[in-house]
Amino acid sequence: MAMRSSDDVGNATGVLFSELDKLGITLLRCGLIIIDDKEKTMQVWRANTTKDGTVGQVTGKVSMTIHPMLEAAYDAWILKEPMMRYDLAGEDLVNYYKVLSNNAPQFTQSVTIEKQTSTCVFFKEGAIFTFTKDPLDAAIVSELKKFAAVFGLTYRRYLDLKIAEAQARDMMRQASLDRIRAEIASMRTANDLDRITPLIWNELNALGVPFIRCGVFIMDDLQQVSHTYLSTPDGKAVAAFDLPYDTPGNTAQIVAQWQNKKFHTEYWDQEAYTAFAGNLVIQGVYSSPEQYLSKLPGGGFYLHFAPFLQGMLYVGNTAQLGKQDIRTMQAVADAFSTAYARYEDFSKLEAAKLQVENTLLDLKKTQKQLIQAEKMASLGQLTAGIAHEIQNPLNFINNFSEVNTELITEMKEEITKGNFEAVSILGDNLKEHQEKITYHGNRAASIVKGMLQHTRNRRGQKEPTNINGLCDEYLRLSYHGLRAKDKDFNAKIQTNLDDSIGSIDVVPQEIGSVLLNLFNNAFYAVNEKKQKLNGTFEPLVSLTTKKEKEKIVIKVTDNGFGIPQNSVDKIFQPFYTTKPPGQGTGLGLSLSYDVIKAHDGTIKVETKENEGTVMIVELPV
Repeated sequence: MAMRSSDDVGNATGVLFSELDKLGITLLRCGLIIIDDKEKTMQVWRANTTKDGTVGQVTGKVSMTIHPMLEAAYDAWILKEPMMRYDLAGEDLVNYYKVLSNNAPQFTQSVTIEKQTSTCVFFKEGAIFTFTKDPLDAAIVSELKKFAAVFGLTYRRYLDLKIAEAQARDMMRQASLDRIRAEIASMRTANDLDRITPLIWNELNALGVPFIRCGVFIMDDLQQVSHTYLSTPDGKAVAAFDLPYDTPGNTAQIVAQWQNKKFHTEYWDQEAYTAFAGNLVIQGVYSSPEQYLSKLPGGGFYLHFAPFLQGMLYVGNTAQLGKQDIRTMQAVADAFSTAYARYEDFSKLEAAKLQVENTLLDLKKTQKQLIQAEKMASLGQLTAGIAHEIQNPLNFINNFSEVNTELITEMKEEITKGNFEAVSILGDNLKEHQEKITYHGNRAASIVKGMLQHTRNRRGQKEPTNINGLCDEYLRLSYHGLRAKDKDFNAKIQTNLDDSIGSIDVVPQEIGSVLLNLFNNAFYAVNEKKQKLNGTFEPLVSLTTKKEKEKIVIKVTDNGFGIPQNSVDKIFQPFYTTKPPGQGTGLGLSLSYDVIKAHDGTIKVETKENEGTVMIVELPV
């Protein structure tokens, strides 16, 4: 005896009837019951002789609480008794068939015998039962017990087979859903979405869901369209297209069902799918309706839509799907939804990444512009200082040149008069002035030469540099640069330079830019305080250099208002400034910090509000 389905259980009752008949037992009927102890019900498969002499079979579910005989059978099974016998007679017999008919009409039985005996022989899951005119003898009961043991073993194998088959289906279903998740999760671009419909088509086939067409509708509430991906009958992707929510036909109903998270089924006749074919032509998917209509079965088909978070999974079939197929379809939709959410997250991440990259490019571009603006501002300050430094010797040169012109005129006159003594005196004066012109010309040349040495194109190359000279030079350039911009500006300058420092290896133009920034900030601070105190304040900026063990220390001190405590930790951050808008880029100290760090040095600040600030630069010797 082998069982592979519930139909085989029913067939087993016919076999049981025939075998018992061979034993010479006069049966009214016999059968098998499987008991559900939670519901206190039994699933019955019954065989009996019909009016034409054949063996008929009836099956159904019956409550075991409707009659004392059934209650007794249930109790005996619970107590694991091997068998139970119950004699039906009189009113009890009539009442049994009455309540049985009311509970399960398919078991309706006409009562023609006044007395019947029911015998149940139990196995683990239920029992074999017989109805006979007379009680069975012990030998027959013994044979029934053998039947029951064999059937019980066979039934348990049947149950194991069902579990194994269910597990195999679940494994296959899970594998299919995992493939969907993996495939969708691997999608990175909009072009990858063209793989959706072939993927769904293959997996629905693998899961055994019957269909002739499938597809996915991704709902876009923002644009009020459904991004539609459909398959051809052979599983290829139809060109993706957008279906507006207000498209004539059933689109609005599908959208409404999606919004309500409800499974939707409808039937399309030829008129319905002809109208849809027209929409596909309008969308440019097909050049003519016949391209779509020629691939459809005649007589119409059913459309099934399973909702998921982002849209609807669509399956079309000539017959309406059963409950199991609908559950499978919904599981596919849910798996698709999970994977598609990851695709959306990745797309958003990629878009955000692109936006960040573009923003970073814009920031770098802006930073370059601000750094260039900072350099140009420093260059303007430096140029003004250089111009002032050169202007003094040029003024001397111009003045002595004018005097020499006058002396030459006088000398010519004295020569004409023959007054050679006066000519000699004028010649001495002329020579003295010429020497002064040469001296101040050399002075201007040395200033230009010094600037060229600091600004020549040798970026990143260190060279022995006189730090005291560099500090003093940029201090004067900063001061005179500010004076050139504001004639009313004035400040007292003090210097205390350690002569033991000598020269150290630095990039002079870079350290010079740092010094210029520090001096500019110091002069700005004292000038701001002087203006606010209405001239009752004497500005002071001092410069100190000192050699300490393996380093030199440069201090630039001002007696301005100082830096607020909540800003001290931020002054070396890019774009942070305490100056009013338009008066500082916030890059000066940040760039200075980078330069000093590149020289393996440090730069720090000491400040007291309303008393002043000390900027300290330390460089290794």
